[in-house]
Amino acid sequence: METGMRRLVVVSNRLPAALSREDGQWKVNAGSGGLVTALAPVLRNRGGMWIGWSGTSEEDADVEGLLSDFSAEAGYDLRTVPLTSDEVAGYYFGFSNEIIWPLFHDLQTRCRFEPDSWRMYLDVNFKFAEVVARSTTQDDFVWIHDYHLMHQAFFLKSMGVKRRTGFFLHIPFPPPDIFMKLPWRWKLIQALTEFDLVGFQTIQDRRNFTNSLHRLMPEASVKGRGAVVTVDMGSHQFRLGTFPISIDYNQFAAIANRPEVARAAFDIKEALRHRKIILGVDRLDYTKGIPERIRSIQTLLRRYPDLHGQLNFIQIAVPSREEVDEYKDLRTEIEQLVSRVNGEFSFPGWVPVHYHYRSFPPEELVAYYCAADIALVTPLRDGMNLVAKEYCACNVSGDGVLVLSEFAGAAAQLQKDAYLVNPYDLEGVAKALHRAFHWDKGQRQSHMSRLRDLIRKNNIYWWVDSFLQAGIDRKLGDFPPVDTMTYERG
Repeated sequence: METGMRRLVVVSNRLPAALSREDGQWKVNAGSGGLVTALAPVLRNRGGMWIGWSGTSEEDADVEGLLSDFSAEAGYDLRTVPLTSDEVAGYYFGFSNEIIWPLFHDLQTRCRFEPDSWRMYLDVNFKFAEVVARSTTQDDFVWIHDYHLMHQAFFLKSMGVKRRTGFFLHIPFPPPDIFMKLPWRWKLIQALTEFDLVGFQTIQDRRNFTNSLHRLMPEASVKGRGAVVTVDMGSHQFRLGTFPISIDYNQFAAIANRPEVARAAFDIKEALRHRKIILGVDRLDYTKGIPERIRSIQTLLRRYPDLHGQLNFIQIAVPSREEVDEYKDLRTEIEQLVSRVNGEFSFPGWVPVHYHYRSFPPEELVAYYCAADIALVTPLRDGMNLVAKEYCACNVSGDGVLVLSEFAGAAAQLQKDAYLVNPYDLEGVAKALHRAFHWDKGQRQSHMSRLRDLIRKNNIYWWVDSFLQAGIDRKLGDFPPVDTMTYERG
């Protein structure tokens, strides 16, 4: 590799390891979620670094000591940004998740535009930027992730710190009519223009951003065509790109092909008497459309009584933000809907809906993917949705069906071979499921084969390469693995 770009540094709200107290003792747990899954393999043994919050605000935790062993095993350095409970409340729960999250998912009625949350968001972003400045050099490429940290480049520049910076937004960017409702809209979009590269999941997200930018900063002009364009602000330029995130296809396919996973998938089918399985997998969140999905199953069973006893719907809901009242209410609503549907349709030997509110180990989740005949992925709005891609990668039988919300970012990539639906249209979803239930094997196999080929080619490493190529004219291979023993000693 040429000199001039030494390390890849990832910055996100959370580190890929979280601290928790169990039986009075602090424990380090490997992080979960799309970002960790995507980037941990990329940084491993390449001399990289990950900067973020440890997940605890308690002062008695020896954060650095606890994370050192994890860091050595992970193969990259960790740098923590300490946050107080007030900072977490204002920056994370307040601004990030009660303002930006609902607003960017087109659910502005859920927003709480508290000025104190905005001020805390800026304070914490400055705190992150200070750690980035101390932990990196001009030779590093600093890749900042997601809506929690949109002011990193702005604060680095305000400190006079020169860094090559890229920003990737994992969630959607809303249309101008929605974005303009944000009281701090000008300051936020101005901060985003300070990055060298800003990446989005879809062309539509990028278009929404440029339309909002033109409204607030008419002097901005966009040049170029294709996946990456240049924005001229007069005083400086930056690049905008579309980079749909993906998964490690080979890893999921390899797990799905393990004999013990195949056996577990068979056991799931056997327990359900080899009925057709419709599967939903989501983090518990109001953007995922789980209540609407259950009502669609109810509509399906009401409209097509011939399906009674012929299928099972399994919904896996991974716990999330359990301390937030809105999420507690959502969990209650889902549980009541499940009870209602099962109460209406169950008969001896058949309960139509199986609901699991817990986290699943990767192998067990893959077994469910393998067992499912139909994946029902119907978020109300989603940046990408990796569940859709994980299901296809794990569908080694090659005859599954992906029923996908047209409002998921994944729909832009997978629309030709997924069955697209409007998650608000209960009858439309029910009709799609009924059709999918009766598709012949040849149809299912041809669509799934093309889906699997597309995801295999456009995998997580393709995503990283695309972003690095646009940001610094480098590829992942230009950050070669270092000697593991040398790394561990160093």
